[in-house]
Amino acid sequence: MLGRIVRSVDFERVLRCAPRARTLHFALHHLRARPTPPARPAAKRDPADLSTGEAPLVDLPVDDSCGTASPQVISRWLGLVIPKRHARRSVTRSLLKRQIRAAAARGEAELAQGLWVVRLRAPFDPRAFPSAASAALAAAARTELAQLFDQARAASQP
Repeated sequence: MLGRIVRSVDFERVLRCAPRARTLHFALHHLRARPTPPARPAAKRDPADLSTGEAPLVDLPVDDSCGTASPQVISRWLGLVIPKRHARRSVTRSLLKRQIRAAAARGEAELAQGLWVVRLRAPFDPRAFPSAASAALAAAARTELAQLFDQARAASQP
């Protein structure tokens, strides 16, 4: 199972590492680590102490009665960095994110454990791909991402 990196601290830790693989448009960074654990929740306060009159946060019981097996241990986490300066339209950013997640899921078993961040490092030529979410752009991104993850697997093999 592939988890998602959500905390900026984790992104910063991974992006400090040199890229493990690079293509014309993408860079892939890797750090053998686990995500930073979340901060401890704030102590519960008495409702009378709240100046706004809001109710305090209450821990709700977790219902795990749906008959599922124990959750899988996540050993790989994926983060995506798609800056607006390289992909102006949200449709394009969404298309690239879907392609990255699909490419990572296809080769997840061969990836080393740890935190992985895929970064868009250069824009796709708008003259070659005038549509924001064309099939040609998706195919080009898919091909390049396959090369990127192949390079990463080759680099991690002894």
